[in-house]
Amino acid sequence: MRFHLLTLFFTASLLAQSPYPKDYFRSPMDLPLNTSGTFGELRSNHFHAGLDYRTNQQEGFPVYAAADGYISRIKVSSYGYGTSLYIDHPNGFTTLYGHLSAYGPGIEEYVRKLQYEKKSFEVEVFPKPGELVVKQGQIVAYSGNTGGSGGPHLHFEFRDTKTEMIINPLNFGLDKKMKDTSVPTIYGVMAYPLSDDAVVNGSTSPILILIKKQADGSYTAGNIQAKGTIGFGLNATDKSTGSTPNNGIYKVETFFGGSPYFSYTFDTFAFDESRYINNFIDYPRYYKTGQRYQKLFVRTPYELSLLKHNKGNGQYAVKEGKTEDYRIVVADYHGNNVTINGNIAYSDTAGKAAEPKHTTPYLVKAANDNNYTKNNISVYIPAHAFYEDFYMDFDVKDSVLYLHDASMPVHSPITVSFDVSHLDKATLQKTFIGGNTGNHFSYNSSLLEGGRLSAKVKNLGTFKLMQDNNPPKIFSPSFAAGKWLSANKTFSLKISDDMSGIATYDAYLNGKWILMHYDYKTRVIYHNFSDGVVADGRNDLKVVVTDNVGNSTTFESHFFRTQNTTPVENNK
Repeated sequence: MRFHLLTLFFTASLLAQSPYPKDYFRSPMDLPLNTSGTFGELRSNHFHAGLDYRTNQQEGFPVYAAADGYISRIKVSSYGYGTSLYIDHPNGFTTLYGHLSAYGPGIEEYVRKLQYEKKSFEVEVFPKPGELVVKQGQIVAYSGNTGGSGGPHLHFEFRDTKTEMIINPLNFGLDKKMKDTSVPTIYGVMAYPLSDDAVVNGSTSPILILIKKQADGSYTAGNIQAKGTIGFGLNATDKSTGSTPNNGIYKVETFFGGSPYFSYTFDTFAFDESRYINNFIDYPRYYKTGQRYQKLFVRTPYELSLLKHNKGNGQYAVKEGKTEDYRIVVADYHGNNVTINGNIAYSDTAGKAAEPKHTTPYLVKAANDNNYTKNNISVYIPAHAFYEDFYMDFDVKDSVLYLHDASMPVHSPITVSFDVSHLDKATLQKTFIGGNTGNHFSYNSSLLEGGRLSAKVKNLGTFKLMQDNNPPKIFSPSFAAGKWLSANKTFSLKISDDMSGIATYDAYLNGKWILMHYDYKTRVIYHNFSDGVVADGRNDLKVVVTDNVGNSTTFESHFFRTQNTTPVENNK
């Protein structure tokens, strides 16, 4: 009886210590929780901040308020989370619903009125407490594919309302909705020589370690002969029941000689920390191969709160005359885990570099501000724009700035600046700084001040002044001029711009501004007749599209429409 009471007391204490309620929130959808993305999953330039609900490649499923509260933020954007909303709950948490196709009853009308008032598809508003109150289970939206979505799904997040820290949704009881009986999948282990004298298996460069799966599901790593200070990297993913793509892993721990050296758990992180993913992974290897190796060590400490530097920042100093065992444990949220076991033996063998060390006259000290100028082209690098010190390639030839390459990640923006005092006013109006970080030059928002044109960029590469004299294109209207559209729910057009990109798009029916929705992925703008601004009979349409340097194109046409249920088709 005493043992039973102690057990109950211990269990109650653990529950009391949990900061996250397990039964307060409901699932935002009535579909099975088959994820296409999990919390902390490694994405381009960011950690994934929520759960992605698969919606069977379809849009329009009801999305429900996870609990009572009020809508605290509404944002309609062509990018990012697309059409989204945020609900503040009285227990101190906020839920976010992203990539929606439409809002629920009452909310949709609220947003539509705001869009017409501002004459803009993209809007953001922060309703006051009590203005848009919702109840748990109320339909607040419908799932979609808006913004930066790669396919129909619901993006669902939890945040601490006060601190805005992002929290793993599985911590709120959704783990009960998600089935997972599979262990994470291991693709590879890398060993990294970290100190100047470090050598691993005869190499002074990172080297792949052979691993072999055992009958019990664990892995045995090939023996390592090393000296100096070394660390490890891991390429691994996870998959739950019903999930098609590979998802992220939840937890990793490393041990040397049985002692914990390094770990991380994807429970919570700050939104502003997300770009640290480019230091969390071996970014140069990812840039070259597309493989994301997670570094299980830290060279220069950085402010990613989910990392736990148990000992030596995950770096292990190999001791002469000693053999040490190491262990890497990889786990998912449901406790399925896999272990990698290996040994490190000291060896004084000289190392051979796979590539010679790259040096230039331009050593960037990551902790300092850095300025470089040549031929009236300047580069300003603020402190901590980079994660590590490195030798940077910097040159200017024929008015083109060559600034290293995109294999070196940039954490915070650097400024490139060109002298444009020699350009006439007409040319300058069409000029911007183009950047080539891959296969083509793209537009960078450019600021003119004191005879210089500047742009803040987050990638290294090649930069030059470019002019855009070509107007945007408006094409592929969904109707022919003069047609009756009485049976249609929408009409649409496509828009594009080859250089500086689309800045604004406005449409008018009979001289009155109308709302056009925009999907940049398909280049389609469309209007819903349900907005109620169409006239009976003839309607004159005018669409004006402007790019980022002021070039514009106008499309004009007309159609007929009647509100009768059995319209007569004609071309009058």
